[in-house]
Amino acid sequence: MPIYLEPRDVTEDLEEFSSVLIVSCPICPQMSLSMQKKTPFIEFFKHGFKTPAFEDYIASIRAPLKQRGVRTDVFTMRAPSPLMCIWTEGQRRRLRERAKGFEAVLVLGCHSATATAKEALKDTDCQVFQAMRMRGLANATMKVDFPATVELDMNPTPTNRAARRHENRVGTAAENEKEPS
Repeated sequence: MPIYLEPRDVTEDLEEFSSVLIVSCPICPQMSLSMQKKTPFIEFFKHGFKTPAFEDYIASIRAPLKQRGVRTDVFTMRAPSPLMCIWTEGQRRRLRERAKGFEAVLVLGCHSATATAKEALKDTDCQVFQAMRMRGLANATMKVDFPATVELDMNPTPTNRAARRHENRVGTAAENEKEPS
């Protein structure tokens, strides 16, 4: 089951860098953003296998960096893998090769994807940052419409009582931090 991810603000993380490589996993970020934006995951005849909400997210990261004169590029796996963010040595080697000349790598994926990128780049000078936060597991219903449009409707994921109590404590703590003392 895919991981449900939400974007996080990485502006401060990237302030000191003049070059950033954006690295993406092939499934979870695209799926999560299409559900959040309530837009199609795939519109094959319009966009091929690209997810418009995800492409917009990448553009929203690149635009302010470009305005500051930061060089950016995007790296993704060529095709989705059933193991998603468990990359082969060949894929890791491709990432190392592509990351040469970049000061920072921004990972669009879960903690596992970030750990994979850090491990693959451990012998380089690249600093690795995670651009998305994990919110849980994704559970969706897939609809395929003519012609070759795939939409995902988010289903609520069942949680046990202990998980709900933890979510309530975390939510209450976050609200208390926002309130002036």
